[in-house]
Amino acid sequence: MNRSNASAGDGANLLALRSHNTALVLGLLRGAGAEGISRLELAEHTGLTPQAVSKITARLRGEGLAAEAGRRASTGGKPRTVLRLVPEAGHAVGVHLDRDELRAVLVDLDGTVVGERCAPLDLGAGAEAVLAGVARAAEELVAEVLGPPAARGPGSPAAEGLRTPATEASERSGAPARGERALGERALGGRGPGKRASGKRASGERGERASEEWGPGERASEGRERGEQASGERGERASEGREPGKRASEGRVSSAGEGAPLGGAALDAAPTLLGLGVALPGPLDHVRGVLHRVTGFPEWDGYPLRDALERRLGVPVVVDKDTNAAALGLAIGGGGAIGGPGGGSFAYLHLGTGLGAGLVFGGGVHRGARTGAGEFGHQVVQLDGPPCTCGARGCIEALCLAAVARGDLAEAARVLGTGAANLAGLLDIDQVLLGGRTVAAAPEAFVQGVGAVLDARARREGGHDGAVPVRLAPGGPRGVAEGAAQLLLAPLFGHGNGG
Repeated sequence: MNRSNASAGDGANLLALRSHNTALVLGLLRGAGAEGISRLELAEHTGLTPQAVSKITARLRGEGLAAEAGRRASTGGKPRTVLRLVPEAGHAVGVHLDRDELRAVLVDLDGTVVGERCAPLDLGAGAEAVLAGVARAAEELVAEVLGPPAARGPGSPAAEGLRTPATEASERSGAPARGERALGERALGGRGPGKRASGKRASGERGERASEEWGPGERASEGRERGEQASGERGERASEGREPGKRASEGRVSSAGEGAPLGGAALDAAPTLLGLGVALPGPLDHVRGVLHRVTGFPEWDGYPLRDALERRLGVPVVVDKDTNAAALGLAIGGGGAIGGPGGGSFAYLHLGTGLGAGLVFGGGVHRGARTGAGEFGHQVVQLDGPPCTCGARGCIEALCLAAVARGDLAEAARVLGTGAANLAGLLDIDQVLLGGRTVAAAPEAFVQGVGAVLDARARREGGHDGAVPVRLAPGGPRGVAEGAAQLLLAPLFGHGNGG
Protein backbone atom coordinates (compact mmCIF):
# COMPACT_ATOMS: atom_id res chain seq x y z
CA MET A 1 0.00 0.00 0.00
CA ASN A 2 1.28 3.45 -0.89
CA ARG A 3 0.97 5.28 2.39
CA SER A 4 1.77 8.67 0.89
CA ASN A 5 -1.04 8.35 -1.60
CA ALA A 6 -3.44 7.18 1.08
CA SER A 7 -2.50 10.14 3.22
CA ALA A 8 -3.11 12.57 0.37
CA GLY A 9 -6.47 10.97 -0.32
CA ASP A 10 -7.46 11.14 3.32
CA GLY A 11 -6.54 14.80 3.38
CA ALA A 12 -8.71 15.51 0.37
CA ASN A 13 -11.61 13.64 1.94
CA LEU A 14 -11.24 15.57 5.18
CA LEU A 15 -11.23 18.84 3.24
CA ALA A 16 -14.39 17.87 1.37
CA LEU A 17 -16.02 16.73 4.61
CA ARG A 18 -15.19 20.00 6.31
CA SER A 19 -16.70 21.92 3.40
CA HIS A 20 -19.84 19.79 3.49
CA ASN A 21 -20.30 20.14 7.25
CA THR A 22 -19.76 23.90 7.12
CA ALA A 23 -22.32 24.19 4.33
CA LEU A 24 -24.83 22.24 6.41
CA VAL A 25 -24.36 24.59 9.35
CA LEU A 26 -24.54 27.69 7.16
CA GLY A 27 -27.72 26.41 5.55
CA LEU A 28 -29.38 25.91 8.94
CA LEU A 29 -28.25 29.34 10.11
CA ARG A 30 -29.79 30.92 7.02
CA GLY A 31 -32.98 28.91 7.41
CA ALA A 32 -33.35 29.97 11.05
CA GLY A 33 -33.53 33.64 10.09
CA ALA A 34 -33.12 36.46 12.57
CA GLU A 35 -34.38 34.33 15.47
CA GLY A 36 -31.33 32.11 15.18
CA ILE A 37 -30.59 28.56 16.21
CA SER A 38 -28.63 27.04 19.10
CA ARG A 39 -25.54 24.85 18.77
CA LEU A 40 -27.46 21.93 20.26
CA GLU A 41 -30.13 22.27 17.56
CA LEU A 42 -27.43 22.49 14.90
CA ALA A 43 -25.95 19.24 16.18
CA GLU A 44 -29.36 17.54 16.21
CA HIS A 45 -30.21 18.61 12.64
CA THR A 46 -26.82 17.86 11.10
CA GLY A 47 -25.90 14.71 13.01
CA LEU A 48 -22.54 16.27 13.90
CA THR A 49 -21.07 16.05 17.36
CA PRO A 50 -21.46 19.09 19.63
CA GLN A 51 -17.68 19.50 19.53
CA ALA A 52 -17.66 19.62 15.71
CA VAL A 53 -20.49 22.13 15.69
CA SER A 54 -18.67 24.30 18.24
CA LYS A 55 -15.53 24.34 16.08
CA ILE A 56 -17.47 25.22 12.93
CA THR A 57 -19.51 27.96 14.55
CA ALA A 58 -16.44 29.42 16.24
CA ARG A 59 -14.74 29.65 12.86
CA LEU A 60 -17.82 31.19 11.26
CA ARG A 61 -18.08 33.76 14.04
CA GLY A 62 -14.41 34.59 13.71
CA GLU A 63 -14.87 35.16 9.99
CA GLY A 64 -17.89 37.41 10.50
CA LEU A 65 -20.39 34.99 8.97
CA ALA A 66 -22.28 34.20 12.18
CA ALA A 67 -23.16 36.24 15.25
CA GLU A 68 -25.03 35.84 18.51
CA ALA A 69 -28.79 36.41 18.27
CA GLY A 70 -29.43 36.31 22.01
CA ARG A 71 -30.09 33.54 24.50
CA ARG A 72 -32.87 31.01 24.79
CA ALA A 73 -34.14 29.30 27.94
CA SER A 74 -33.17 25.64 28.23
CA THR A 75 -34.78 22.75 30.08
CA GLY A 76 -31.85 22.63 32.44
CA GLY A 77 -28.64 24.51 33.08
CA LYS A 78 -27.73 27.91 31.72
CA PRO A 79 -29.60 29.51 28.79
CA ARG A 80 -28.40 28.47 25.34
CA THR A 81 -26.64 30.96 23.09
CA VAL A 82 -28.50 31.37 19.82
CA LEU A 83 -26.58 32.07 16.61
CA ARG A 84 -27.69 33.66 13.35
CA LEU A 85 -26.26 34.22 9.90
CA VAL A 86 -24.84 37.68 9.14
CA PRO A 87 -26.47 38.43 5.75
CA GLU A 88 -24.29 41.44 4.96
CA ALA A 89 -21.11 39.35 5.26
CA GLY A 90 -21.42 38.25 1.64
CA HIS A 91 -23.02 39.38 -1.61
CA ALA A 92 -23.51 38.08 -5.14
CA VAL A 93 -24.51 39.79 -8.37
CA GLY A 94 -27.10 38.03 -10.52
CA VAL A 95 -27.45 39.04 -14.17
CA HIS A 96 -30.22 38.07 -16.58
CA LEU A 97 -29.17 38.58 -20.19
CA ASP A 98 -32.32 38.48 -22.28
CA ARG A 99 -32.38 39.01 -26.02
CA ASP A 100 -33.35 42.67 -25.61
CA GLU A 101 -32.82 43.51 -21.94
CA LEU A 102 -30.26 43.23 -19.14
CA ARG A 103 -31.42 42.98 -15.54
CA ALA A 104 -28.95 42.79 -12.65
CA VAL A 105 -29.53 42.41 -8.92
CA LEU A 106 -27.23 42.44 -5.90
CA VAL A 107 -28.28 40.06 -3.13
CA ASP A 108 -26.94 39.32 0.33
CA LEU A 109 -26.39 35.88 1.89
CA ASP A 110 -30.08 35.60 2.73
CA GLY A 111 -30.93 36.10 -0.94
CA THR A 112 -32.52 39.48 -0.22
CA VAL A 113 -32.25 41.90 -3.13
CA VAL A 114 -30.41 45.02 -1.98
CA GLY A 115 -29.92 46.66 -5.37
CA GLU A 116 -31.23 46.35 -8.93
CA ARG A 117 -30.46 47.64 -12.43
CA CYS A 118 -32.34 47.21 -15.70
CA ALA A 119 -31.29 48.46 -19.13
CA PRO A 120 -31.97 47.75 -22.81
CA LEU A 121 -29.65 45.22 -24.44
CA ASP A 122 -29.16 43.81 -27.92
CA LEU A 123 -27.81 40.30 -27.51
CA GLY A 124 -26.80 40.40 -31.15
CA ALA A 125 -24.74 43.58 -30.82
CA GLY A 126 -21.52 41.65 -30.28
CA ALA A 127 -19.58 40.34 -27.33
CA GLU A 128 -17.83 43.61 -26.50
CA ALA A 129 -21.12 45.49 -26.15
CA VAL A 130 -22.65 42.74 -24.02
CA LEU A 131 -19.62 42.43 -21.73
CA ALA A 132 -19.50 46.20 -21.33
CA GLY A 133 -23.17 46.25 -20.35
CA VAL A 134 -22.68 43.53 -17.74
CA ALA A 135 -19.61 45.25 -16.31
CA ARG A 136 -21.36 48.61 -16.12
CA ALA A 137 -24.44 47.23 -14.35
CA ALA A 138 -22.39 45.18 -11.87
CA GLU A 139 -20.03 48.01 -11.02
CA GLU A 140 -22.89 50.48 -10.53
CA LEU A 141 -24.66 48.08 -8.17
CA VAL A 142 -21.54 47.38 -6.12
CA ALA A 143 -20.57 51.04 -5.91
CA GLU A 144 -24.07 52.15 -4.94
CA VAL A 145 -24.86 49.48 -2.35
CA LEU A 146 -21.53 48.39 -0.93
CA GLY A 147 -19.93 51.83 -1.14
CA PRO A 148 -16.29 52.76 -1.74
CA PRO A 149 -13.60 50.35 -0.49
CA ALA A 150 -12.55 52.85 2.21
CA ALA A 151 -15.91 52.38 3.92
CA ARG A 152 -15.05 48.72 4.43
CA GLY A 153 -11.48 49.17 5.57
CA PRO A 154 -9.67 47.43 8.41
CA GLY A 155 -11.81 47.08 11.47
CA SER A 156 -15.12 46.77 9.64
CA PRO A 157 -17.02 43.50 10.12
CA ALA A 158 -16.81 42.69 6.42
CA ALA A 159 -13.10 43.32 6.19
CA GLU A 160 -12.30 41.35 9.31
CA GLY A 161 -14.68 38.49 8.64
CA LEU A 162 -13.93 37.76 4.99
CA ARG A 163 -10.22 37.07 4.81
CA THR A 164 -8.61 34.38 2.69
CA PRO A 165 -5.27 32.61 2.78
CA ALA A 166 -4.59 34.26 -0.58
CA THR A 167 -5.42 37.69 0.84
CA GLU A 168 -3.17 37.20 3.85
CA ALA A 169 -0.30 35.93 1.69
CA SER A 170 -0.69 38.88 -0.65
CA GLU A 171 -0.59 41.31 2.25
CA ARG A 172 2.70 39.83 3.41
CA SER A 173 4.17 40.03 -0.08
CA GLY A 174 2.61 43.36 -0.97
CA ALA A 175 1.00 41.95 -4.12
CA PRO A 176 -2.75 42.25 -4.78
CA ALA A 177 -4.82 39.08 -4.58
CA ARG A 178 -7.28 39.61 -7.40
CA GLY A 179 -10.32 37.42 -7.81
CA GLU A 180 -9.94 35.46 -4.57
CA ARG A 181 -13.25 35.57 -2.71
CA ALA A 182 -12.86 35.02 1.00
CA LEU A 183 -16.16 33.42 1.90
CA GLY A 184 -15.74 30.57 -0.54
CA GLU A 185 -12.07 30.13 0.36
CA ARG A 186 -12.34 30.06 4.14
CA ALA A 187 -15.85 28.84 4.86
CA LEU A 188 -15.82 26.01 2.36
CA GLY A 189 -12.31 24.73 2.68
CA GLY A 190 -10.38 26.41 -0.08
CA ARG A 191 -12.54 26.59 -3.18
CA GLY A 192 -14.91 29.47 -3.69
CA PRO A 193 -18.12 29.22 -5.72
CA GLY A 194 -17.55 29.71 -9.39
CA LYS A 195 -13.85 28.95 -9.02
CA ARG A 196 -12.63 26.15 -11.24
CA ALA A 197 -10.65 23.22 -9.93
CA SER A 198 -7.64 24.26 -11.99
CA GLY A 199 -7.07 27.03 -9.45
CA LYS A 200 -6.25 29.64 -12.08
CA ARG A 201 -6.88 33.14 -10.88
CA ALA A 202 -10.03 34.68 -12.25
CA SER A 203 -8.40 37.90 -13.31
CA GLY A 204 -5.49 36.23 -15.08
CA GLU A 205 -1.81 37.08 -14.94
CA ARG A 206 -0.24 40.27 -16.21
CA GLY A 207 0.20 40.11 -19.95
CA GLU A 208 -2.93 38.04 -20.57
CA ARG A 209 -5.23 39.18 -23.26
CA ALA A 210 -8.52 40.44 -21.91
CA SER A 211 -10.24 38.38 -24.58
CA GLU A 212 -9.63 36.00 -27.44
CA GLU A 213 -10.34 36.49 -31.14
CA TRP A 214 -11.29 33.62 -33.36
CA GLY A 215 -11.40 33.09 -37.05
CA PRO A 216 -14.81 32.41 -38.65
CA GLY A 217 -16.16 29.04 -37.58
CA GLU A 218 -13.29 28.37 -35.19
CA ARG A 219 -14.34 26.67 -31.95
CA ALA A 220 -12.92 27.70 -28.60
CA SER A 221 -11.29 24.71 -26.92
CA GLU A 222 -10.46 24.00 -23.33
CA GLY A 223 -6.87 23.37 -24.28
CA ARG A 224 -6.30 26.90 -25.54
CA GLU A 225 -4.07 28.81 -23.16
CA ARG A 226 -5.44 31.95 -21.59
CA GLY A 227 -3.75 34.97 -23.06
CA GLU A 228 -3.44 33.45 -26.54
CA GLN A 229 -3.36 36.34 -28.96
CA ALA A 230 -5.27 36.40 -32.21
CA SER A 231 -3.39 36.85 -35.46
CA GLY A 232 -5.28 40.06 -36.18
CA GLU A 233 -4.38 43.45 -34.69
CA ARG A 234 -6.18 44.95 -31.70
CA GLY A 235 -9.77 45.79 -32.53
CA GLU A 236 -9.50 44.43 -36.08
CA ARG A 237 -12.82 43.16 -37.39
CA ALA A 238 -13.01 40.15 -39.64
CA SER A 239 -13.88 40.85 -43.25
CA GLU A 240 -15.11 37.39 -44.10
CA GLY A 241 -18.82 37.03 -44.84
CA ARG A 242 -21.06 35.18 -42.49
CA GLU A 243 -21.71 31.60 -43.54
CA PRO A 244 -24.09 29.03 -42.09
CA GLY A 245 -22.63 27.56 -38.92
CA LYS A 246 -19.86 30.16 -38.72
CA ARG A 247 -19.44 32.93 -36.21
CA ALA A 248 -20.38 36.43 -37.27
CA SER A 249 -17.73 39.12 -36.92
CA GLU A 250 -19.79 41.05 -34.40
CA GLY A 251 -19.75 37.99 -32.14
CA ARG A 252 -16.03 38.24 -31.53
CA VAL A 253 -14.38 39.81 -28.56
CA SER A 254 -11.80 42.35 -29.67
CA SER A 255 -8.50 42.54 -27.82
CA ALA A 256 -8.78 44.93 -24.92
CA GLY A 257 -5.66 45.71 -22.98
CA GLU A 258 -3.30 43.71 -20.87
CA GLY A 259 -2.57 43.32 -17.20
CA ALA A 260 -5.29 44.27 -14.74
CA PRO A 261 -8.91 43.27 -15.37
CA LEU A 262 -10.71 45.63 -17.71
CA GLY A 263 -12.97 47.84 -15.64
CA GLY A 264 -13.26 45.33 -12.79
CA ALA A 265 -11.46 47.23 -10.02
CA ALA A 266 -14.72 48.22 -8.31
CA LEU A 267 -15.79 44.59 -8.08
CA ASP A 268 -12.44 43.17 -7.06
CA ALA A 269 -12.13 45.77 -4.30
CA ALA A 270 -15.41 44.72 -2.67
CA PRO A 271 -14.38 42.16 -0.02
CA THR A 272 -17.90 40.81 0.53
CA LEU A 273 -18.57 40.15 -3.16
CA LEU A 274 -18.46 36.43 -3.98
CA GLY A 275 -18.81 36.87 -7.71
CA LEU A 276 -21.25 37.06 -10.58
CA GLY A 277 -23.93 34.65 -11.78
CA VAL A 278 -25.06 35.12 -15.38
CA ALA A 279 -28.19 33.57 -16.88
CA LEU A 280 -29.16 33.77 -20.55
CA PRO A 281 -30.96 31.76 -23.22
CA GLY A 282 -29.42 28.45 -24.19
CA PRO A 283 -28.19 26.11 -25.32
CA LEU A 284 -24.85 26.36 -23.50
CA ASP A 285 -22.25 24.39 -21.59
CA HIS A 286 -22.82 25.21 -17.92
CA VAL A 287 -19.69 23.41 -16.69
CA ARG A 288 -17.25 25.28 -18.96
CA GLY A 289 -19.28 28.48 -19.25
CA VAL A 290 -19.22 28.26 -23.05
CA LEU A 291 -22.20 29.24 -25.19
CA HIS A 292 -23.55 27.11 -28.01
CA ARG A 293 -25.84 28.29 -30.81
CA VAL A 294 -28.04 30.57 -28.71
CA THR A 295 -31.45 30.46 -30.34
CA GLY A 296 -31.67 33.40 -32.72
CA PHE A 297 -28.00 34.30 -32.22
CA PRO A 298 -25.84 31.52 -33.69
CA GLU A 299 -22.80 33.81 -33.77
CA TRP A 300 -22.31 33.11 -30.05
CA ASP A 301 -21.52 29.45 -30.77
CA GLY A 302 -18.36 28.44 -28.89
CA TYR A 303 -17.93 31.76 -27.08
CA PRO A 304 -16.31 31.35 -23.59
CA LEU A 305 -18.54 33.84 -21.75
CA ARG A 306 -17.47 32.80 -18.26
CA ASP A 307 -13.76 33.23 -18.91
CA ALA A 308 -14.25 36.49 -20.78
CA LEU A 309 -16.22 37.99 -17.89
CA GLU A 310 -13.78 36.71 -15.27
CA ARG A 311 -10.90 38.36 -17.09
CA ARG A 312 -12.79 41.59 -17.45
CA LEU A 313 -14.20 41.82 -13.94
CA GLY A 314 -11.61 40.00 -11.84
CA VAL A 315 -14.17 37.98 -9.85
CA PRO A 316 -15.52 34.42 -10.19
CA VAL A 317 -18.34 33.95 -12.69
CA VAL A 318 -20.88 31.14 -13.14
CA VAL A 319 -22.93 30.88 -16.35
CA ASP A 320 -26.17 28.95 -16.79
CA LYS A 321 -29.38 28.98 -18.79
CA ASP A 322 -32.03 31.48 -17.72
CA THR A 323 -34.55 28.74 -17.02
CA ASN A 324 -32.13 26.75 -14.85
CA ALA A 325 -31.24 29.84 -12.83
CA ALA A 326 -34.89 30.70 -12.25
CA ALA A 327 -35.65 27.10 -11.26
CA LEU A 328 -32.75 27.09 -8.80
CA GLY A 329 -33.99 30.31 -7.23
CA LEU A 330 -37.47 28.83 -6.88
CA ALA A 331 -36.19 25.57 -5.41
CA ILE A 332 -34.16 27.43 -2.78
CA GLY A 333 -36.39 30.41 -2.08
CA GLY A 334 -39.65 28.49 -2.09
CA GLY A 335 -38.44 25.64 0.10
CA GLY A 336 -40.96 22.84 0.47
CA ALA A 337 -43.81 25.13 -0.61
CA ILE A 338 -42.59 24.99 -4.22
CA GLY A 339 -41.33 21.45 -4.64
CA GLY A 340 -43.32 19.66 -1.96
CA PRO A 341 -41.91 17.33 0.72
CA GLY A 342 -38.22 16.60 0.26
CA GLY A 343 -37.91 19.23 -2.45
CA GLY A 344 -40.27 17.40 -4.82
CA SER A 345 -40.24 18.03 -8.55
CA PHE A 346 -41.50 20.78 -10.79
CA ALA A 347 -41.06 22.29 -14.23
CA TYR A 348 -40.56 26.01 -14.56
CA LEU A 349 -41.74 27.16 -18.01
CA HIS A 350 -40.39 30.55 -19.05
CA LEU A 351 -42.18 32.39 -21.86
CA GLY A 352 -40.66 35.72 -22.79
CA THR A 353 -38.63 36.48 -25.89
CA GLY A 354 -38.24 32.70 -26.17
CA LEU A 355 -39.53 29.57 -24.46
CA GLY A 356 -37.62 27.15 -22.24
CA ALA A 357 -37.90 25.02 -19.12
CA GLY A 358 -36.03 24.54 -15.88
CA LEU A 359 -36.45 21.09 -14.35
CA VAL A 360 -36.15 20.33 -10.63
CA PHE A 361 -36.12 16.81 -9.20
CA GLY A 362 -35.68 16.12 -5.49
CA GLY A 363 -35.00 19.80 -4.87
CA GLY A 364 -32.07 19.96 -7.32
CA VAL A 365 -31.85 21.38 -10.83
CA HIS A 366 -31.58 18.71 -13.53
CA ARG A 367 -29.16 19.83 -16.25
CA GLY A 368 -28.44 16.50 -17.91
CA ALA A 369 -25.18 14.78 -18.84
CA ARG A 370 -24.20 17.61 -21.21
CA THR A 371 -25.97 20.39 -19.22
CA GLY A 372 -28.44 20.72 -22.09
CA ALA A 373 -31.69 19.63 -20.41
CA GLY A 374 -34.69 21.94 -20.57
CA GLU A 375 -34.75 22.90 -24.28
CA PHE A 376 -38.51 22.65 -23.94
CA GLY A 377 -39.39 25.22 -26.60
CA HIS A 378 -37.82 23.20 -29.39
CA GLN A 379 -39.87 20.04 -29.20
CA VAL A 380 -41.64 19.69 -32.53
CA VAL A 381 -45.43 19.41 -32.23
CA GLN A 382 -46.38 20.23 -35.82
CA LEU A 383 -44.51 18.42 -38.59
CA ASP A 384 -43.71 20.77 -41.49
CA GLY A 385 -44.98 23.64 -39.35
CA PRO A 386 -43.69 27.22 -39.42
CA PRO A 387 -39.91 27.67 -39.27
CA CYS A 388 -38.28 28.28 -35.90
CA THR A 389 -35.20 30.37 -35.22
CA CYS A 390 -33.46 27.16 -34.09
CA GLY A 391 -33.57 25.86 -37.67
CA ALA A 392 -36.34 23.29 -37.19
CA ARG A 393 -40.02 23.61 -38.09
CA GLY A 394 -43.14 23.37 -35.94
CA CYS A 395 -41.46 23.97 -32.58
CA ILE A 396 -43.63 24.90 -29.61
CA GLU A 397 -41.69 28.16 -29.27
CA ALA A 398 -42.41 29.21 -32.85
CA LEU A 399 -46.10 28.35 -32.59
CA CYS A 400 -46.52 29.96 -29.17
CA LEU A 401 -44.74 33.21 -30.01
CA ALA A 402 -46.62 33.48 -33.31
CA ALA A 403 -49.93 33.23 -31.44
CA VAL A 404 -48.77 35.89 -28.96
CA ALA A 405 -47.72 38.19 -31.83
CA ARG A 406 -51.18 38.08 -33.38
CA GLY A 407 -52.84 38.63 -29.99
CA ASP A 408 -54.34 35.16 -29.65
CA LEU A 409 -53.39 34.44 -26.05
CA ALA A 410 -55.87 31.57 -25.77
CA GLU A 411 -54.08 29.75 -28.59
CA ALA A 412 -50.67 30.58 -27.11
CA ALA A 413 -51.76 29.11 -23.77
CA ARG A 414 -53.18 26.02 -25.51
CA VAL A 415 -49.89 25.40 -27.32
CA LEU A 416 -47.92 25.95 -24.12
CA GLY A 417 -50.29 23.62 -22.30
CA THR A 418 -49.75 20.91 -24.91
CA GLY A 419 -46.01 21.03 -24.25
CA ALA A 420 -46.58 21.09 -20.49
CA ALA A 421 -48.86 18.05 -20.73
CA ASN A 422 -46.18 16.17 -22.70
CA LEU A 423 -43.66 17.06 -20.01
CA ALA A 424 -45.98 15.98 -17.19
CA GLY A 425 -46.65 12.68 -18.94
CA LEU A 426 -42.96 11.97 -19.48
CA LEU A 427 -41.65 13.02 -16.07
CA ASP A 428 -44.64 12.75 -13.71
CA ILE A 429 -43.74 16.07 -12.07
CA ASP A 430 -45.54 17.51 -9.04
CA GLN A 431 -46.42 20.87 -10.54
CA VAL A 432 -45.87 23.36 -13.36
CA LEU A 433 -44.77 26.93 -12.66
CA LEU A 434 -45.15 29.63 -15.31
CA GLY A 435 -42.97 32.73 -15.63
CA GLY A 436 -41.46 35.20 -18.05
CA ARG A 437 -42.56 38.60 -19.25
CA THR A 438 -45.19 37.27 -21.68
CA VAL A 439 -46.85 35.26 -18.92
CA ALA A 440 -46.55 38.21 -16.52
CA ALA A 441 -48.48 40.40 -18.98
CA ALA A 442 -51.50 38.07 -18.88
CA PRO A 443 -51.06 35.63 -15.99
CA GLU A 444 -54.67 34.47 -15.70
CA ALA A 445 -54.93 33.65 -19.40
CA PHE A 446 -51.85 31.44 -19.28
CA VAL A 447 -52.43 29.78 -15.90
CA GLN A 448 -56.02 28.92 -16.80
CA GLY A 449 -55.23 27.97 -20.41
CA VAL A 450 -52.33 25.69 -19.54
CA GLY A 451 -54.28 24.25 -16.63
CA ALA A 452 -57.21 23.41 -18.91
CA VAL A 453 -55.00 21.29 -21.18
CA LEU A 454 -53.53 19.42 -18.19
CA ASP A 455 -57.02 18.90 -16.76
CA ALA A 456 -58.19 17.40 -20.05
CA ARG A 457 -55.21 15.03 -20.07
CA ALA A 458 -55.93 13.95 -16.49
CA ARG A 459 -59.55 13.18 -17.35
CA ARG A 460 -58.49 11.05 -20.32
CA GLU A 461 -56.03 9.10 -18.17
CA GLY A 462 -58.36 8.64 -15.19
CA GLY A 463 -56.98 8.02 -11.72
CA HIS A 464 -57.69 9.76 -8.46
CA ASP A 465 -54.85 12.24 -8.16
CA GLY A 466 -56.23 14.80 -10.59
CA ALA A 467 -54.27 17.05 -12.92
CA VAL A 468 -50.80 18.40 -12.30
CA PRO A 469 -51.37 21.84 -10.73
CA VAL A 470 -50.34 24.96 -12.64
CA ARG A 471 -49.24 28.07 -10.78
CA LEU A 472 -47.71 31.44 -11.50
CA ALA A 473 -44.06 31.38 -10.38
CA PRO A 474 -43.22 33.90 -7.64
CA GLY A 475 -40.41 36.38 -8.19
CA GLY A 476 -41.82 38.53 -10.95
CA PRO A 477 -39.59 40.07 -13.62
CA ARG A 478 -36.39 39.65 -11.61
CA GLY A 479 -36.83 35.94 -10.87
CA VAL A 480 -34.13 34.89 -13.36
CA ALA A 481 -31.64 37.47 -12.08
CA GLU A 482 -32.23 36.40 -8.47
CA GLY A 483 -31.73 32.79 -9.50
CA ALA A 484 -28.49 33.76 -11.25
CA ALA A 485 -27.19 35.15 -7.95
CA GLN A 486 -28.05 31.81 -6.33
CA LEU A 487 -25.65 30.11 -8.73
CA LEU A 488 -22.94 31.63 -6.48
CA LEU A 489 -24.73 31.35 -3.13
CA ALA A 490 -26.32 27.91 -3.36
CA PRO A 491 -23.13 25.83 -2.94
CA LEU A 492 -22.27 27.75 0.23
CA PHE A 493 -25.43 26.48 1.87
CA GLY A 494 -25.30 22.86 0.77
CA HIS A 495 -27.11 23.10 -2.56
CA GLY A 496 -24.31 21.41 -4.44
CA ASN A 497 -25.68 21.79 -7.96
CA GLY A 498 -26.01 25.56 -7.80
CA GLY A 499 -22.85 26.39 -9.65
